[in-house]
Amino acid sequence: MGDIIKTDSAYITASSSVVGSLEKAGPLGEYFDIWDEKDDTFGKDSWEKSESEMQRLALKCSMEKAVLSEGELDVIFAGDLINQCISSGYGLVDFDVPFLGIYGACSTCAEGLLLSSVFSSYTKKRCAAVTSSHNCSAERQFRFPVEYGSQRTPTSQWTVTGAASFIVSPKNDRGERVKIVDVMAGKSIDAGITDVNNMGAAMAPAAADTIQRYLTESKRDAESFDCIVTGDLGLEGSSILLEIMKKKGFDISSKHRDCGVEIYDIEKQDMHAGGSGCGCSGVTVASYFTDKLKKGEMSDILFVGTGALMNAMSLQQGNSIPGIGHLVHMVRE
Repeated sequence: MGDIIKTDSAYITASSSVVGSLEKAGPLGEYFDIWDEKDDTFGKDSWEKSESEMQRLALKCSMEKAVLSEGELDVIFAGDLINQCISSGYGLVDFDVPFLGIYGACSTCAEGLLLSSVFSSYTKKRCAAVTSSHNCSAERQFRFPVEYGSQRTPTSQWTVTGAASFIVSPKNDRGERVKIVDVMAGKSIDAGITDVNNMGAAMAPAAADTIQRYLTESKRDAESFDCIVTGDLGLEGSSILLEIMKKKGFDISSKHRDCGVEIYDIEKQDMHAGGSGCGCSGVTVASYFTDKLKKGEMSDILFVGTGALMNAMSLQQGNSIPGIGHLVHMVRE
């Protein structure tokens, strides 16, 4: 038995994205649905409440696009970066829908899509996959509050302020053309990285492992896809990924794209190694890449959401940072 799980009836019938002002000002700004033009608080009095509000807005928007009532949604898979996934718990508490909290660090978007597509295919139920991150809530938990004004290293990445929601249905009842045809769960891989400011290096080996396993088992090569999209390796992690893959005999350089590189104008916006966070791949896939599939500008995408499986306590205790990479194969039907 292989690691690829076939999903014979899983369609992304709607997706939505909510972002902050920096993300709206970036190269993908035109693709996002909702944004905060002022201060990224979304009308709330704490960063954590702001992130919860972003999740609420994202799910509400995707349900409106899919013309769904709460009674027509069977389960929500949702997660974020904040301890005990409180952004998801508080943000979605008013939806009268069964809730399953998940955690995959920055790979949570891919994990949610993976679980939703398998659940939808085998139970014939309709799901939502929701995730988020907020720069200020993440900085407060993992590094320093933004008021501290700490200096960022060249390999550091900027946590994206964004929330994404996907409606995954067992049937193509809205005529949408984005289908999830198979998925592959990632393996936790510890490369011994202990630098919290170099997440790309921690996640790249796990992304390489998942991509290699998928290409080997599917007997396809990188050139057969429109692109192989990683979650948020950034500039540093992307270069490491390409190097690892070449050593393994797989050259994916012509097809590889990274959400952490795509979402910002790295030079003009001074983003060092690029973007990160659950919202990074979430809003990029929910807006830009699904749009390309719907319009027929792309037809076959491998999306590998990457995550660093650590928390503030593990870092303080000097533990290394394991990485993960979950794969979702999306096509234009």
